[in-house]
Amino acid sequence: MIEEIAHFMLILALYGSLAQGFFSLSGAHKNSVSMMRAGRYASITVFALTFFSFLVLILAFVNSNFSLSLVSSHSHTLKPLLYKISGVWANHEGSMLLWTLILTMYGALISPFGKNLPLVLKSRAIGIQGLLAAGFLAFILFTSNPFHRINPVPVEGLGLNPLLQDPGLAIHPPILYLGYVGFSVAFSFSVAALIEGKVDAIWANWLRPWVLASWSFLTLGITLGSIWAYYELGWGGWWMWDPVENVSFMPWLAGTALLHSIMALGIRHKLADWTVLLGISTFSLCLIGTFVVRSGVLVSVHSFATDPTRGIFLLMLLVIISGSSLSLYAFRSKKIRTHLKFEPFSREGGLIINNLLLVISCITVFIGTFYPLFIDALSGDKISVGKPYFDLTFTPIMILLILFMGAAPLIKWNKNSEGQIISLLKKLIVPLAIMVILTFFIGKSIWGALGLALAAYLAITTLIAIKTRTKGFKSWKSLKPKTYSFAIAHLGVSIFAAGVVFMSVWSEDNIGRINVGEKLNVADYSFKLSSINTGQRKNYEYLNATIDVTKKGSSVKTLSTEQRFYPARNMVTTEAGFNFTMGPTVFTAISEGNSQDGWVIRANYHPFVTWIWLGALFMSLAGFISLFDKSFYRSLEML
Repeated sequence: MIEEIAHFMLILALYGSLAQGFFSLSGAHKNSVSMMRAGRYASITVFALTFFSFLVLILAFVNSNFSLSLVSSHSHTLKPLLYKISGVWANHEGSMLLWTLILTMYGALISPFGKNLPLVLKSRAIGIQGLLAAGFLAFILFTSNPFHRINPVPVEGLGLNPLLQDPGLAIHPPILYLGYVGFSVAFSFSVAALIEGKVDAIWANWLRPWVLASWSFLTLGITLGSIWAYYELGWGGWWMWDPVENVSFMPWLAGTALLHSIMALGIRHKLADWTVLLGISTFSLCLIGTFVVRSGVLVSVHSFATDPTRGIFLLMLLVIISGSSLSLYAFRSKKIRTHLKFEPFSREGGLIINNLLLVISCITVFIGTFYPLFIDALSGDKISVGKPYFDLTFTPIMILLILFMGAAPLIKWNKNSEGQIISLLKKLIVPLAIMVILTFFIGKSIWGALGLALAAYLAITTLIAIKTRTKGFKSWKSLKPKTYSFAIAHLGVSIFAAGVVFMSVWSEDNIGRINVGEKLNVADYSFKLSSINTGQRKNYEYLNATIDVTKKGSSVKTLSTEQRFYPARNMVTTEAGFNFTMGPTVFTAISEGNSQDGWVIRANYHPFVTWIWLGALFMSLAGFISLFDKSFYRSLEML
């Protein structure tokens, strides 16, 4: 009975979100305080109703209520509690409810966190959030009901997809959605600003923490997903340019551009129309990602659903939301356009170049992801776009971006004199010299050496910028959180870039069929298959391999890797064995085999692979640190 009540609450939430949109937007248009207040109360009510429904769904999974089709298909009585709970969002219907819950949460938080904002602007944003929520609540109710009953009730459920029974995947989707959906606030305020025809520094400074939080959560979510893919899928890769990976990466690129554009608007009162366009585009890319994951138009191991009906509904939502907002931008952008000149040798100029490179890189990823789909639709030909395309197109853009990232913080706002430019070039002599030295003396690859040199260049220029701002590191205690976050973020990019270079150039792997007592050799390492064991645990059968790893005769690590068979799902998974270190990482995974012919073993040497995730975590941390910079909020007191 409570599940039917929860379903009814979602229906009420749909009507409430429509009321939220109507009262907030109408009240703002008529300047009616009572209507705007009603819209604000409606936003809180919609969140409460959605939260209740989500809580009921969690209880259904925890209690193994197999009368619900969703629970029967994605849970099992023998599952640990953590995976019963995470099973709520490890499917299409539950994940969409979580998506909508977070959307309504952001809509409800606008009012308490925007106390000093103009009432009309705030009300318009709340109204737009309400209409967004109405669209997704309608999608859930009409195509993706999580409370659908089945009869007869099965005695046991099918269980959660074994690939998703992992602590990383338990927290990865909620964190990712906090980032994805968080950009809806930037979208709503961008559309509200277009309606009002006014964008200023106060608007930018208020919106910046929301963008920072969303960007930080998205960075963290993508990082957790990469770590999970590395060890859970058994292939030892951190990124494969999978279509669903790409559609999470595109909002990150656009969001990074938006973050820097907001900074220029908040500090220098420039790039108003461009910032609004990025606010609309970033959330539109999030919607594209939602459509791709749930429509089946692109094949991926990350896809939730392949139902054409759901795909058409999401496509309609995408067209309505993005199409209407971009049309509004086309008609209203002139009212918010800034006509201030930019000096090419200034920090503003650097921010413009930064934005252009990020947007171009986003377009590059978009083309690589969707071009095969367009060709298939036009001609029926099946083509694939993979790593070679992205290496040739994306990598050069990133090289240019890092070069400008290193130089921009050393340039002053406004115009820099000839003497200042010469002084800057002198500061860059040391990092450039290090680049040359590394190029000639490090490693077996000229490209690897250049990549490491580029990472070192960014780290050194970041330290130079901090040294300049602290007068030789003497006054570092007086630095604001935003300066700390700048340093941590740029150092994070440097660490990330170095890790990517090491993995791309110096990693080695070997796959072979060996018997117990035999070895596989990779780089300076030997992987000896010591034993094979079979057995059964709660809900799966396993084949376990113990592998002793040595380096030049010295013991490094004993690794354990398993192949697991889940009867409930009739599915086989691979659990890799690895040793995460800040230096070399060894990785192994077992595949098929038998005692007569031997077992197929994968052995990998991955130098500094952890630097990739460490650098990404640094970037995410930098965003969260910046949220505590009170200077962002002081301008709001001017209202």
